[in-house]
Amino acid sequence: MTINEAQDELIEDFELFDDWDSKYEYIIDLGKQFPALQEEFKTEENIIKGCQSRVWLNASMDGELLKFEADSDAIITRGLIGMLVKVLSGHTPEEVASADLYFLEKVGLHQHLAQTRSNGLASMLKQMRAYGIAYQAVK
Repeated sequence: MTINEAQDELIEDFELFDDWDSKYEYIIDLGKQFPALQEEFKTEENIIKGCQSRVWLNASMDGELLKFEADSDAIITRGLIGMLVKVLSGHTPEEVASADLYFLEKVGLHQHLAQTRSNGLASMLKQMRAYGIAYQAVK
């Protein structure tokens, strides 16, 4: 699935809900379903700075593709990072670094998240793109 196909799928999922209470519940459900990060990767080096909650992000290469694993100590944040992992994991570093993540605007996350969560979401995305740039340099 391409980055845009994954985004379009999330947009369609969010369109199933009429109000933001239901959409928050969906994000929480995504967080509950998102696989936990192995304890060995819950290190200080993997914590994303700028998040109100603790968020860990582990990146690694699988052949030519950049893979992400993540976790958070807050369930809604776990759902948010889970969406980013769903969209960006399994693509080339170049694709990750240059992806236009339009789904964030289309589903209304920036307008409906508290400022601190919105800032945290931006920090998560920034870190994922930074990994994309860093792994391009390693090639």
